[in-house]
Amino acid sequence: MTGSAADDDEVVLHGGFTNEGLVSRVGGTVRRPERDTSAATRALLEHLERVGFDGAPRHLGRDEDGREVLSFVDGEAPVEPFPAWALTDGALASVARLLRRYHDAVASFDPSAHRWPRPVPSGYDDGLLCHNDPNLDNVVFIGGRAVALIDFDLAGPGSAVWDVACAARFWAPLRDDRDLPERLRGCSLRRLRLFADAYGLPDGERARLPAAVRSAHTWAYDVVRDALADGHGAFSRFWDDGGRARSERTARWLEAHEETMLRALRDPV
Repeated sequence: MTGSAADDDEVVLHGGFTNEGLVSRVGGTVRRPERDTSAATRALLEHLERVGFDGAPRHLGRDEDGREVLSFVDGEAPVEPFPAWALTDGALASVARLLRRYHDAVASFDPSAHRWPRPVPSGYDDGLLCHNDPNLDNVVFIGGRAVALIDFDLAGPGSAVWDVACAARFWAPLRDDRDLPERLRGCSLRRLRLFADAYGLPDGERARLPAAVRSAHTWAYDVVRDALADGHGAFSRFWDDGGRARSERTARWLEAHEETMLRALRDPV
């Protein structure tokens, strides 16, 4: 998210859909609305702090208005129109390495005692606590390198291949060329391989990755449809402003390119 604040001024942070206009910066802190699953997110962030993972905000409690208070993470989270540096291979590889560090840090966290948001498909849940929404505006960069994940609203039990699928879907990105930034057209398969290599995804998991990407796309748009059913304004504008058509094109592209994704993950492209 982007924004600035000095002293105790409250400044709205821009980026994302779910909490549009409801997340603010006050000095070195971020204020966010409480959710049904906030206790689970707090437990996750406290675990990450205990194990020394520096790539996530710290949970600092609640403010006088009952909002979550998190530490503000310095840096820049890319928002549309995305800056050129956010679309480089170096930025993509740094996201993959950050995601791997996060998975290593969270491997010792037991999510079973907590309530989480929408579950992932059962075939992709081995208990690893995934971010589930590593979109471009949920990753903070300094000097073109990913340094932190933010916005853990959709975090929940999953697996490494599932979270890699969620990330690669956004960062390759894996969709119809007409929906890609011009400089990335024709590069999706090469960047998918680069992401898997930078993460260090084992061969057996690479074979599952294309199907996981398709499942992650369906899962993500089920989240969107739930928001639409609740009358969420930001998601409604997104859906009406081409989001539905892009989602359908992406689903067709993923189905048509499953074999080519498998080849790209196996052989250099």
